[in-house]
Amino acid sequence: MFFTTKAEYGVRLLIELGRQGHDQPVSLKAVADGENLPLAYLERIVALLKRADLVESTRGAHGGYRLARPAQSIAMDEVVLALEGSLAPMECFVDDRNDDGRVLCSHHDDSGRGCATKLLWTRVQVGVLKTLADTTLAELIDFQTRKLPRAGDPAAPGPRTPAPA
Repeated sequence: MFFTTKAEYGVRLLIELGRQGHDQPVSLKAVADGENLPLAYLERIVALLKRADLVESTRGAHGGYRLARPAQSIAMDEVVLALEGSLAPMECFVDDRNDDGRVLCSHHDDSGRGCATKLLWTRVQVGVLKTLADTTLAELIDFQTRKLPRAGDPAAPGPRTPAPA
């Protein structure tokens, strides 16, 4: 399953907004410059995030965007679905869930069964959605801001020596 740059750039935008805190709005130009992303594309992405009530905007000279709610309450499934629409692991897989919760196979009339691979792709989709739902924006911000030791740093682990026999 591939996600488009809409999802990638949208998540990067949200991480940057979350890193800046909730007090001051951040301009899209600052994010675009800092993350080396195209400003015009970010404007379209932020419109989708705003429509999904994930970000809010402030107008004026010191305006910009900020998270609409705390980062720990923003799950990645909500973000990705707002940016990508429904998630389908295969082109033939149509997530057209109504009240009955069925997923359709576009190869032929579904008749409640679908093709032989429907079970696999349903499990893939459920697994991806669960992972996204279990991951918060706060986790991504923490991961991104965490300093990992580099080779040669005093805190970096050195080469392993074998234990004496």
